[in-house]
Amino acid sequence: MSDVIQATGRRKRAVARVSLALGQGLIRVNDKPVETYFPRPQLLQIVRQPLEATQSISRFDITVKAEGGGVTGQAGAVRHGIARALVAMDESFKAIMRQHGFLTRDPREKESKKYGRKRARKRFQYSKR
Repeated sequence: MSDVIQATGRRKRAVARVSLALGQGLIRVNDKPVETYFPRPQLLQIVRQPLEATQSISRFDITVKAEGGGVTGQAGAVRHGIARALVAMDESFKAIMRQHGFLTRDPREKESKKYGRKRARKRFQYSKR
């Protein structure tokens, strides 16, 4: 077991590079405390879910570099990255993470725009006369 474990999490267009090390439970995202970066309580809950599932909320210091997408997508990417890093740290966490669905990458992506349309599916207004 090395001292720093690195993993990558993804959701939608967001990518989170996670570094996990033994420590006091500090989580920093893009050099800011997690409470500052994700101000909504729902997003904080999403980020902390893997740590709460493994009762390791105050065992590890986590540093995250998140980019792309929006705040919700980034929170999901951070959760995915933390879950992968925890499994890399301790293989016994894999069953718990699978059970809660934290290791599954959310496959939903934005559908690409089609030619002759406003967006992927929206059409221009039809005028009979």
